[in-house]
Amino acid sequence: MRTGLLRRGMIAAAAIAATLPALPAGAQTPRNTAVFMREIDADRYDLHRSTARGAGEIVTLMTDTLVSMDWDGRTIRPGLAESWTVSEDGKLYTFRLRRDVTFCDGKPMTAEDVVYSINRWISPATRSPVAWRAGPVKEIRAVDPYTVEYELNAPFSELLSQLTLFFAGIIDRATVERLGDNFGTQGFNGTGPYCWASWTPRSELVLTRHPTYRWGPPIFENRGPAHVERIVWRVVPEATARLAALQTGQADVTQYIPMVAVDSVRRVPTVTVTTQPNYFWDYYLGFKVDKPVVSDRAVRRAIHQAVDRAALVRAVWFGHAQPALNIVNPNTLDYDAQSDTLVPRFDPAAAARTLDEAGWRMGSDGIRVKDGQRATFLTYGINTLENQRQGEIIQQALRRVGIEMRVQLFDATVAWGRMATQEFDALFLSYPYFSAGDALALYWHSRARPTPNRMNWNDPETDAWLDEARSATDPAVRARALALLQRKLAEEAPWLTTARENLYVGNSNRVTGVRAHGLYGIGVYKALDMRIVR
Repeated sequence: MRTGLLRRGMIAAAAIAATLPALPAGAQTPRNTAVFMREIDADRYDLHRSTARGAGEIVTLMTDTLVSMDWDGRTIRPGLAESWTVSEDGKLYTFRLRRDVTFCDGKPMTAEDVVYSINRWISPATRSPVAWRAGPVKEIRAVDPYTVEYELNAPFSELLSQLTLFFAGIIDRATVERLGDNFGTQGFNGTGPYCWASWTPRSELVLTRHPTYRWGPPIFENRGPAHVERIVWRVVPEATARLAALQTGQADVTQYIPMVAVDSVRRVPTVTVTTQPNYFWDYYLGFKVDKPVVSDRAVRRAIHQAVDRAALVRAVWFGHAQPALNIVNPNTLDYDAQSDTLVPRFDPAAAARTLDEAGWRMGSDGIRVKDGQRATFLTYGINTLENQRQGEIIQQALRRVGIEMRVQLFDATVAWGRMATQEFDALFLSYPYFSAGDALALYWHSRARPTPNRMNWNDPETDAWLDEARSATDPAVRARALALLQRKLAEEAPWLTTARENLYVGNSNRVTGVRAHGLYGIGVYKALDMRIVR
């Protein structure tokens, strides 16, 4: 299997790389405009109703948060709040707001806007899949026009980090109420360095500079206004088309460089590639643990044993990602090394034994059967190059041990809706995080069902550990609870982590000041230092 995967990877690499030297020159973008490229669109740009990276890329430019994240992915800096204090019991945060902030429509931002935005985020009516990130909120209060009290029912040690994410952006109530369900599809009004202009789904989204913006995070040399007047985000699904446009100046920035071409692009004199080591983004194959076939722990462990993740990563990511083993990255806060020893390793012969011992007998068509149930399951995913390739490779690996995996991939504008249903058995997805607690709290608490806990994992022990870690004021207590959960998930194998992505951002020589950030997988954060130089 390993030799075949490498050969396929080399053929794909050669096919794309061969297109690079002969790319035609194209027309230049207008001087006041920067063109960003991405592979897929988002389903919507309502910050409280989408978890897509594609939504975060745009919303981060259109909004600001109370606090911001430094380049190291750990240090909290001021944002809309100039300063803040935390009570001794960890339950009350008091934020002092800037007094010069306005929305894109010119309306001043006050504490009431902060209260509205956070309350909308956590409201049951909003049904935000990430409302938990706001913490166990007791009340958000406007003490005066520029002071907000954020009171919790229990301590939440990661609250400030969570408040740097785009879900915590501050938005204008009047615009939300005017647009209703069309907020984030037909308009938006935030305080960020760029403002909503137009969106053509699956094609492009246009942003214009917020002319009075002067309150950018202190990690930038330029606090505002942005140097570039207009940003056009274009959806370019074809990898070779993105590469050609980047080299010839038809487009300026992308973090969607196909991994097969990273080394080649780095050698192109008209392109600069930056990376960010403080970046955690994992790909996985998740199983609905209450569905036929994949409800069997033996099947899930056999799938782990059947897939050569190292070979898969070489074939799909061409050395620009790391093969994954455990459910969280070893470099994250509160990672538990012992859980690594519990994850099933690649061993096809062991996979066959695991299935035999569990009563799954090989059928005449090469697919195993147990109690009249064939070992077949349906997998959904977003239609990306990575999902296409890893889907094919995993299908082949599982077929060799008698398991059939069927795959359906959808355009990103509809995929999120399909993955919110119960009509499939497994899914391909990827996600960002900044600590073990962040990663585990996102997916595994029972209250997160049906999304983002699409695995339908419902375990009282898991809930207790997550609740303990969430409210712990002692780091050792938090680490112990999260370690126990990591060990349990390693043994139960409710998903197969396949790869840990590297972040690369390429920019043409038309622009400068582009630096990879990585917050929630976002390549370019705020874009305040970006300039057009020719």
